[in-house]
Amino acid sequence: MILAVSKLKNPSPPADGYCGRFAPSPTGPLHAGSLAAALGSWLDARKNGGKWLLRIEDLDTPRCIPGADQQIQSQLLACGLFWDGEVSYQSARQTLYQKALERLNQQGQLYPCTCSRQTITNHLAALGIQTPRHQEIVYPGTCRPILLEGNANGVITDSKVAWRIALPKNCQIDFEDLALGSQSQDLNTQVGDFVLRRGDGLFTYQLAVVVDDADQGITHIVRGEDLLSNTARQIYLQTVLGYKTPHYKHLPLVLDEHGEKLSKQTLATQINTQDERHSLTELRKATRHLGLSGLPDGESITIAEWLLAATRAWS
Repeated sequence: MILAVSKLKNPSPPADGYCGRFAPSPTGPLHAGSLAAALGSWLDARKNGGKWLLRIEDLDTPRCIPGADQQIQSQLLACGLFWDGEVSYQSARQTLYQKALERLNQQGQLYPCTCSRQTITNHLAALGIQTPRHQEIVYPGTCRPILLEGNANGVITDSKVAWRIALPKNCQIDFEDLALGSQSQDLNTQVGDFVLRRGDGLFTYQLAVVVDDADQGITHIVRGEDLLSNTARQIYLQTVLGYKTPHYKHLPLVLDEHGEKLSKQTLATQINTQDERHSLTELRKATRHLGLSGLPDGESITIAEWLLAATRAWS
C-alpha cells in the first residue's frame, strides 16, 4: 500500500550517541571542496564527542578510478582526519540494497520504467515544459501504471529496466537543516517518481545512502550544500523503510573563479598533502571557507594541535 503523506516532518532524532560520516566517491583525489566537506563533518563529530566513519561510495563503477579510494584515504590521514573503525565500501553492501528494494516492491511501491533521459525530455517538451540547465528533470510518470501491484514474491527481475518509487499525492517534505534552517520540497512537482535501481542494474545513490546510513547508525549528516536537494528524497525513503532520520547540516560550497562548484568533473585541482606544511595550508584554507577564524597561524604548530583548536572553535 502506498504511504499517504501530506507534510512529512522529521521524526524524533536517534537516541544513540553522535555518529557522523564522510562518504566520498572514488572518482578522483580530494580537492578543496571535498576537503572542506570532510573537515566540516570531522569537526562536527569531534566537537560532539562522536564517531566519524569513512564510507567509499563506489557503486557507480564506470566513474570510479582505480586507486582513487587509497589516494583519498592517504590525503585524509595526511590532514590528520582519522576515522573510526574500518572503511566501508558500497560495492560490498549490495545485498542490503537489494533487500530494501524488494521490501518496497512487496509493499507495492515500485514500478519498472523503460524511459531514457531523452524520452523524458521529449515528453516534457510535448507538454510545453522546458527544464533549465543544471535543474532537476521532473519525471512526468510516463511508465507509471494506474494501479500498482508489486510482484507476489517481492523479487526484482534482472530485465533491463529501471525501477522507480511511486510517490503518493501531496508528498511535501519539511525538515530543519542545522545550518540553513527550515527547508521544504514538494517531491511531486520538483522531482517526480525517482529511480532506485537503474536499467544497467546499478543501485542509485538515493537508495544506497539511505540504507547505509541506517545500517551504520548515522545520526548526523554534515555535507556540502550541493546535496541539499537530495535530502527530501532520502527522508521520504527513510520513512517508508521504517528508518530513523538523522540530523542534517549542509555546508557552503567552494566555488571556482566562474562561480561554479569545484568538482572532479571540471578538473578541480587536488589538494597538496605532500608534507605537513602543505597539508596544514590546505586545512587553513578549508576552515576559512567554513567561516572559522582566530585559529593559530604560526609555523611551529602541528596539525594535531591546530585541529584541536579548530574543534574548540567549531559550532
